[in-house]
This record gives sequence, structure tokens and C-alpha cells, in this order.
Amino acid sequence: MSNPAALPSIAWIGLGIMGSPMAENLLKAGYSVTGFTLEQDKLDRLAAAGGTAAGSIAEAVRNADVIITMVPASPQVEAINYGPEGILENARSGALIIDMSSITPQTSIDLAKNAAEKGIRVIDAPVSGGEAGAIEAVLSIMVGGEQADFDAALPVLDALGKTIVLCGPHGSGQTVKAANQLIVAVNIQACAEAVVFLEKSGVNLTAALDVLGGGLAGSTVLTRKKDNFLNRDFKPGFRIDLHHKDMGIVTDAARNVGAALPVGAVVAQLVASLRAQGDGGLDHSALLRAVERLSGVQV
Repeated sequence: MSNPAALPSIAWIGLGIMGSPMAENLLKAGYSVTGFTLEQDKLDRLAAAGGTAAGSIAEAVRNADVIITMVPASPQVEAINYGPEGILENARSGALIIDMSSITPQTSIDLAKNAAEKGIRVIDAPVSGGEAGAIEAVLSIMVGGEQADFDAALPVLDALGKTIVLCGPHGSGQTVKAANQLIVAVNIQACAEAVVFLEKSGVNLTAALDVLGGGLAGSTVLTRKKDNFLNRDFKPGFRIDLHHKDMGIVTDAARNVGAALPVGAVVAQLVASLRAQGDGGLDHSALLRAVERLSGVQV
């Protein structure tokens, strides 16, 4: 199938909760997308949406102008990029990798350096906005890398998100993403504590959250997660397991630069305790369950 001359051909590696709807938004925008992921049903979904399913990473990236990766963590980013079957050995020189995974800043810096030796350009472009933001193409995208590569990627990123900002050199996108995850976790924890306090006080929770949402306590977190709290619906938009990984990234990165995160450290431990209780597969709004347990509520 020939591409429209104006649009780069895209390879997409990693079609999970975020990756699948994002790849579909590129298809809707007129891009040709060849995808690879480990789950056959996700490859079928891509094909049904008009994309092409590849049998391997090598096959997916071979002819791509732009390679977008969206996998869970640093080990997976390394696994898909390095080695004989990986992206760097099989992509063509001049290709642009946009890594949208949330990983350690150092992993992004190392990837950019190793890719440059093959003539492959890289930007780190992690996102915020969760599954809803991915579906609605309103993600916030924080980017690290060279200005020219950012400029080349911008039309593609415009089909995926709304707020797209170059934050600095390689790794900077990941640093800003780590800060994002710190703010989100602390915010969810504060909302969860308020919910338990309100319920134990016998207040109408729906009414309380409505009025709180309209004042200084209002936030995107409260707006997006209100129904999760009200309905105890913890179907994952963003899993506790992944937020646990991200809290590890931000606490480690903060230690490296000498920044104290006293509240963040406490919330990181609360996220870790949820995982230990078997709640790692739930949405991060399930921090409510940890507060309930501490408050003597049967969950």
C-alpha cells in the first residue's frame, strides 16, 4: 500500500491500554500504521481499525519513517530496541524513534546515544492523561530531545495529544513525566483521604465532591476519578503496578539530584502497600482502598 506522499509511514510497538487507542487516532488522521505487540487480540484490533499487523519488531520497523514505542518500563524499552531482533538493528538510517513509554531519564539518554551511532534519531515523549486522554487524543506530551527532531515529530504528536512541549535535552520528557506522576499520586491520595473522611462523617459524597470540584480543591484528578471513587470502580485506566514503577523512578531521580520528596515518599510507600495487598492490577484511584483499610473499613 503506498503512503500519501505528505505523511510519514509509522511503525507502532506496544498496543496496550494506551497504545491501541493512540495508534487508532493516527489511522483516523490518515497515517499508515504497521504495528507489533505481544497480544494477538491487540494486533487483530489494529488490523480491524485499518492498520497492518506485523509478525515481529523487525518486520514492523523495516520501512518506517517514524517508529513509536509505548511499553511499560525501562526493561521493555531496552528489550525492543537492542539486540539482533530489535529496533536499532532493523530500522533504516534516518528513521525517528518517538518513545512514549514512561521510563528512567537515563534509559532515554542512553537510547538516544546508541541510536545516534546508527543514524537513528530519538525523542522521549511520555504522556499524561491516562486511557481517557489517549482515546480522546487530548494527552499532555512532554518531550526531551533535539529541536529539529521535535519539529519533525510534531505533526504526528498533534494527532495524539493537545499539550505538546519540548522540555529540554534527551531525558527531560521523562523527568517531567516523573514530576507528573508525583503530583498525580499525591493528589489521588488526598482525594482518597477526603472521600473516607466524608463518608465516615455521613455526608452525601456525590454532593460533596461536586462542590469540592468547583473550588480550589478541584483538579483534573478529582474530575477524572470522581466516578471511580463514588462507584468503587477500579477497572484500570492506569494500573497501580505502573504507578509503583513511576514512584520508584521519581524517588530515585530526586535522590540523584538532591531534591527532597517527603510527601511523595509516603505516597510511594502507600502505593507499594497496595501492590503487596494484591491490588497492583487495579486503577491508581484504588489508593482509596488503602485509606479504607487504615480507617477500619472492610474492602
